[in-house]
Amino acid sequence: MTDPLRTVHIVDDDEAIRQSVSFLLRKAGYAVETYPSGTHFLKSVTRETRGCLLLDVRMPDLDGLEVQARLARSGNTLPVIMLTGHGDVTLAVRAIKAGAIEFLEKPFERNVLLAAIETALAHAARSGRDHFAAADALVRLAVLTPRERDVLDGMVLGRPNKLIAYDLDIATRTVEVHRSNLMEKLAARSLSDVLRIAFSAGLGEPAEPA
Repeated sequence: MTDPLRTVHIVDDDEAIRQSVSFLLRKAGYAVETYPSGTHFLKSVTRETRGCLLLDVRMPDLDGLEVQARLARSGNTLPVIMLTGHGDVTLAVRAIKAGAIEFLEKPFERNVLLAAIETALAHAARSGRDHFAAADALVRLAVLTPRERDVLDGMVLGRPNKLIAYDLDIATRTVEVHRSNLMEKLAARSLSDVLRIAFSAGLGEPAEPA
């Protein structure tokens, strides 16, 4: 069974390109889905679609930049490799600025294409892990009491227990108790573990442990 995480979605209005590239990629072990236009692709894609996208920049209905923009607005983080013709470097730069992983100028070499795909799939894997980590962190933080969250906020700012106690107008010993309780609830073995969970959930900015 082919891994859906290693699926390459090809969007190009040139049937010859779709056929030749899909043949090459299937021989290399990838699953392949092809679409004759940006419209067809956008009707099929969902936020759960995985893999990477080979996207032609010039197409008659929707150009690649517009497809890329609509994909981003839909919340799908599918990594994009833009396919460009000769003289489309300016458009390629715009695509990169909009978040494309790479752009390839036609005709491209087999090894260049495969390297770009592996880069895109590695990026997708990292994004997937980051998304999972964020969701997991939010679930963990949900079990904390309001006071434990207050203490955590102080920890995220790098404040020592005494300063957190002063800010919250409670005893230092009480802060220590809350800190111990929240670490147990978060299954954190160290301050570093606590901070990683907090940052994954989007709290504050990374700070050096006090």
